Amino acid sequence: MNIPNALTLMRILLIPVLVVVFYVPFQGHWLVAAGIFTLAAVTDWFDGYLARRLGQMTAFGAFLDPVADKLMVSVALVLLVERHDTILFTLAACVIIGREIVVSALREWMAELGQRTSVAVSYVGKVKTALQMIAVIGLLAVNPSRDAGWLLGVCYVLLYSAAILTLWSMMAYLRAAARVIRARDEESKRLDSL
Repeated sequence: MNIPNALTLMRILLIPVLVVVFYVPFQGHWLVAAGIFTLAAVTDWFDGYLARRLGQMTAFGAFLDPVADKLMVSVALVLLVERHDTILFTLAACVIIGREIVVSALREWMAELGQRTSVAVSYVGKVKTALQMIAVIGLLAVNPSRDAGWLLGVCYVLLYSAAILTLWSMMAYLRAAARVIRARDEESKRLDSL
C-alpha cells in the first residue's frame, strides 16, 4: 500500500478514536478531540499532495479519499450537534451533511454519464471546506458551557458561513448537472426524430 492510501486509511481509523475521546471525560479531552480532527484534516491535504508529488495516484485512493473526508466531517458534526443543541446549529450541520450526500450522488451519476468534470470541485467548495474545517476544530476544542466567549462566537460564524457556502456550491453543481441533462435530453429527442 502506498503512503497516500495509508494516510487515507489512517483518517478512517481515527474516526472511532475521535468518538471515544469526545465522550471519555478526562482532563483536556476537548483539546485532544480537536487535535485528532486537526491531524485528519492535515493528512487530508498531505495525502493528496504526496499522491501527486510521488505519482502514486490510484483508483482506490481517488475513491477512498473523499469518503474519508466526508465520514470524518459528518461524524464530528453529529458529535457537535449534541454539544451545541440549538436549532440553528443543527440546521447548519444538516445542510453540510446533506450537501455531501447530494453532491457525492451527483458526481457518481455524472461519472456514469461520462461528465464527471462537469461537477468538479469549485473555488467556493474549497473555501467552504476551509471554513468548515477551522470551525469544527474550534468547536471541538471549546466547551460551550464553560467557554461561551468570543472564540465560540467566531466558530459559530465560520460554521454558519460554511453552511451558506455549502448551499451556494451545491446549487452551482446542480446547475452544471442540469445543463448536461438538458443537452442529453435534446440530443435524445433529436435522435428520436430522425
